[in-house]
Amino acid sequence: MQRFVIEGGHRLSGTITPAGNKNAALPLLAAALLTDGRLVLNNLPDIGDVRIKLQLLEELGMAIERLSPTRYAFSAAGVQGGEPNTALCRKIRTSVLLAGPMLARYGYIKLPRPGGDIIGRRRLDTHFLALQALGTSIEVTPTSYVLRAEQLQGADIFLDEMSVTGTEQAVLAAVLAEGHTTIGNAASEPHVQDVCNCLNAMGARISGIGTNLLEIEGVPSLGSAEYAIGPDFMEVGSLIGLAVVTRSEVRIVNARPRDHRMARIAYGKMGVVWHDDGNDIVIPGEQELAVRDDVHGAIPKIDSAPWPGFPADLISTALVVATQARGTVLIHEKLFESRLYFVDRLIGMGARIVLCDPHRAVVVGPAQLYGEPEGLPSPDIRAGMALVIAALCAKGTSVIYNIQQIDRGYERIAERLAALGARIERRED
Repeated sequence: MQRFVIEGGHRLSGTITPAGNKNAALPLLAAALLTDGRLVLNNLPDIGDVRIKLQLLEELGMAIERLSPTRYAFSAAGVQGGEPNTALCRKIRTSVLLAGPMLARYGYIKLPRPGGDIIGRRRLDTHFLALQALGTSIEVTPTSYVLRAEQLQGADIFLDEMSVTGTEQAVLAAVLAEGHTTIGNAASEPHVQDVCNCLNAMGARISGIGTNLLEIEGVPSLGSAEYAIGPDFMEVGSLIGLAVVTRSEVRIVNARPRDHRMARIAYGKMGVVWHDDGNDIVIPGEQELAVRDDVHGAIPKIDSAPWPGFPADLISTALVVATQARGTVLIHEKLFESRLYFVDRLIGMGARIVLCDPHRAVVVGPAQLYGEPEGLPSPDIRAGMALVIAALCAKGTSVIYNIQQIDRGYERIAERLAALGARIERRED
């Protein structure tokens, strides 16, 4: 078992490039099942969830060629089976995204219940309702789902929630369905746009990309393509938070600044500033972090919302930033009822936080954080990264366990942060 040993209280400096977007890479690996042609993906992040997905695809018969550390070629010409490895499926949430492509190409798949972060109930109803609308029959058992479809048919679909993976599932199935499909109340995050743009490069006919209404004309087959995955939106947001709490000047290269306009507003409520330099984001050092009250001195709120709102996956980082800003702010995570439970660890480090209920926390800052040498377990990907950020701004040494959770979403994070001057080491127990 590995752990991070972190000595906090040191400023960082330099340049860092975000890895490819995890939340685009995982559905695009599933999209490779949609063609017997050659799909080449550039900027594929080397993270735990991607490695598991590659194993899943190989066991299904996918031919995978590693062209460089971040460039892979795929061909599904040899894919046959419709029952992916149960143990691997249970390790990642996006194993469920195998359903749409397998139904579209082969008409059958048996899936175990997926894994992923334990942050509260993560419903699959949106996926199944969309697939049923396209003509899928679904048998639900306590441990698995058996899905069958003779030929998917286009449909007018209105999703019951603006689910990212639910939208991607519907799109992955509909591109090869007969006829026209409309997907209303669709998610439109940058990673959803990446998925749709890659599918169009393969020959799909998707319009409305970037909006909440997608129109899809089904095609008989998809062909070969090469596509570059965009920068990881959540990693960029995490790096911004890390820079400001350590009072560090950091340049994030190829950060796609237009994707971070809402993050600028949310972080700005705590006094955070940065400037864009072309496609880079530059965070100045020595920022004056102070909460900016709302009109009439009201306590401001940072809340999660579907795109283009502030993403739920950055709530954990925002909490850490709030502990270092002078004033009071309410953090409201609307989606997952277990996301905020890690704040007990921050309180143990010296943060002044009142957890009002599973979805809301009041943070009063600034607070001097102190290292936790006895160990901090990483409960999920985003909370784990938030604990790394807290440890790097804390006084003293911290040990973070269960770091395979962090490795699932952040590529070689200790090595890359050490290059900025962070005192972080990966050690074996």
